[in-house]
Amino acid sequence: MKVTDILEVDGCQLVEPSFAELTIDSCTALLFRAVPDEGRLLVDEDEEPLALALHDDEGWHVASFLFRDPTLAAIECFEAVGGEIYQESREAWLSAVREYYSLDICRNVHPALEDLRPDREGKIRDLLDEVWGNRAGTPCLDCCCGSGVGTAALRAGGVRALAYDNDPALLALGLTRGRLAPSDTMCIDAQEASCYVTPVPLGAAFMAGEIYSYNTGLWEPIITGLLALTDETLITVGTEAEAARVEGWCKEEGRDTEVFENQRDPIYDRWCCVARRM
Repeated sequence: MKVTDILEVDGCQLVEPSFAELTIDSCTALLFRAVPDEGRLLVDEDEEPLALALHDDEGWHVASFLFRDPTLAAIECFEAVGGEIYQESREAWLSAVREYYSLDICRNVHPALEDLRPDREGKIRDLLDEVWGNRAGTPCLDCCCGSGVGTAALRAGGVRALAYDNDPALLALGLTRGRLAPSDTMCIDAQEASCYVTPVPLGAAFMAGEIYSYNTGLWEPIITGLLALTDETLITVGTEAEAARVEGWCKEEGRDTEVFENQRDPIYDRWCCVARRM
C-alpha cells in the first residue's frame, strides 16, 4: 500500500526530506508554505494522528507523525480548512512511508558498485539454519544491512527482515537488485534505531565493523542498540579480535553469549557471536 493510496490523493509529497528526518519537529512547519484550501487527517487504530495532508495551489503536502507529535498549529489549521478524517493501521502507514523514501532513493541516488560474491547469500542462509533453524514468519532487524545480502538470506528463510543502513548508495544497490524490499527498508543512523523501530524477537548484523580500539565509540552503541531491540541477536565479523569485543559488549548487556568460528567462508562472516536474553 502506498502513501497516495492511503490518503486517496495523487502526487502528494511528504514534507520531510528523508526518512531519518521524520523525528524532527520543525519539519511540520514546512506544511505551511502557502495558504491551504483543503485538509485530510490520517489517524491510527487508536485514533492517534498519523499524518496531516494540506492542499494548496502547488498540490498536496503531507507531514507524518509516526515519530513525533503534531503541533497545535497543524491541528488548528486542519480544523480551520476542514476536510475528511481517514483511518489506517499504524503499521500500514509506516510501511507506506518506508516505501515512499526507499523509492525516492532509487530515483535519486546512484547505486554503489556490486561487490557481492555469488555464493555469499547461500552461505548466510546455511549459517542462519544452524543458529536459528526454522523461524519463518518471525520479525528480524538487519542492522547495517548494506546492499541487503543478509536481508535476502533472511527473507529466503521466511523471516520478515526490517533493514536499515545509513549509506544510500548501498541501499540503492540492494533495492534495485531486489535484495531489499522498499516497504521494509530505512536509511537511518543505526545508533538512533530505537527512535524508528520497536523491539522484535530477532536481530542480525552481518560483517559488522571493521571494529578497532579507536572506533569502538561508533560500534558499541550500534551493537548495544541492536541488543536492546531484540531477544536473540546474531552478529558476524571478520576477525576473532572483533568477535571478542562484540562478546564483551553483549555480556555487559546481560546477554547469554556464544562465540564460534564459521568456516563457510575464509573472509566473510568468519566469526559469529550469538547473544540471547537470559
